[in-house]
Amino acid sequence: MKKQFDKYFLKTYFTLFGVVCIQNLIVFGVNLADSVMLGRYSETAMSGVSLANQLQFLLQMLISGTANGLVVLASQYWGKKSLEPIKKIFSVAFYFALGFSLLLGAVVFFAPSGILGILSNETEIVAEGAKYIKIMAFSYAIFAVNSMLIALMRSIERVRIGFYNSVAALFVNIFLNYALIFGNFGFPELGVEGAAIATVIARCVEFIMSVIYVFFYDKRLDMRISDAFKTEKIYFKDFVKSGLPLVGSSGSWGIAMTIQTAIMGHLGAAAIGANAVAAPIAQVVTVLYSSSSNASSVLIGKTVGENDIPRVKKYAKNLQLIYLATGIISSLLLLTLRNLLIDIYDISPNTRALAYTFTTILAITIIGSSYEAPCLCGIVSGGGDTKFVLKNDLIFMWGIVLPLAALSAFVFKFPVWVTIFILKSDQILKCAVAVFKVNRFKWIKNLTHD
Repeated sequence: MKKQFDKYFLKTYFTLFGVVCIQNLIVFGVNLADSVMLGRYSETAMSGVSLANQLQFLLQMLISGTANGLVVLASQYWGKKSLEPIKKIFSVAFYFALGFSLLLGAVVFFAPSGILGILSNETEIVAEGAKYIKIMAFSYAIFAVNSMLIALMRSIERVRIGFYNSVAALFVNIFLNYALIFGNFGFPELGVEGAAIATVIARCVEFIMSVIYVFFYDKRLDMRISDAFKTEKIYFKDFVKSGLPLVGSSGSWGIAMTIQTAIMGHLGAAAIGANAVAAPIAQVVTVLYSSSSNASSVLIGKTVGENDIPRVKKYAKNLQLIYLATGIISSLLLLTLRNLLIDIYDISPNTRALAYTFTTILAITIIGSSYEAPCLCGIVSGGGDTKFVLKNDLIFMWGIVLPLAALSAFVFKFPVWVTIFILKSDQILKCAVAVFKVNRFKWIKNLTHD
């Protein structure tokens, strides 16, 4: 029995992790294609898009938090095989995600230069970023709704659709980038605006595929389009209580990352360029531990819904070993490949040296982030204790990291690499909290209704 149980655990976790990780890497690849191709087109254009992507990262964090709230609640009902509440919870998440995307989209559309000017005082970089983000605003609502559809499927262990539509979006984006950035195949040369148009079209392809799959193909939930607009007060309250803390955690982290970019944006063009090179690498790191968190949340949430507490505890212990192994392997890979990754870009020697330092710091901190993030955002949140992650993030990010980084950059004038290390230090500090919190098992809470 024990051998069969271990086989089920490994198969379920690695299937979820593998498919979600590949999907997220492909989603990331859509943005990376913009960055790399624009890096060949112009360093200023690349830096401008990197700056604009920080605001899109804020949206992604808000949407990710909303999706996580959906998964935590829905996966527990999935464990109980209670399907109707899953539809109602999806509707609540749909409204929240749509509201966030429309609000942020309106802000960046009507005041792109003003918003990006907060993040950097380099006028040429801000101008290029403004061109890009004003067009990208049209993709925000599409991206938000598509993310909720993918999260809904993930909560019932249907993960392949996210992979398939991401692959389609990647190929569409790369082709249109090549055509519209450089003016190939008879298309006009549009630079950053071409990259934005390509990405918007790619997001539309993803969205259409998700809608067809969820509402016309999948039979587990038998969803109808009208279900997206139907909810009940009890599930709205549940989402506010258990889902919004995850939105707050992801949102505050997204804002913090934007502030980090603002700090870097005032340290000179070389620092901005180096951060533009290191940012995609950092996002790959984020993909790894966020995918691990997503897989863990579904696995733990479903098991809590089944009310099998001994199995929940065993899963939590096994998962921690996997997180540590993932972190160590990822760190070694990054140290090995950092020169190859940096050589993709056509950048100045000063920017290259800073980018090398940034990636070295990432290689160190990835071990901590690979452990603490899935512990807290996967195991603890999936188990039902969603408020702890928000409290923990507020203390470390806003109480420690950002104030110290601001002092390092603007008061003590420390070298840029010192500021970067401080900005990433919470990934190490949170490990102690994660070890203590997870292994006390007081996070196990059944959030479902009979």
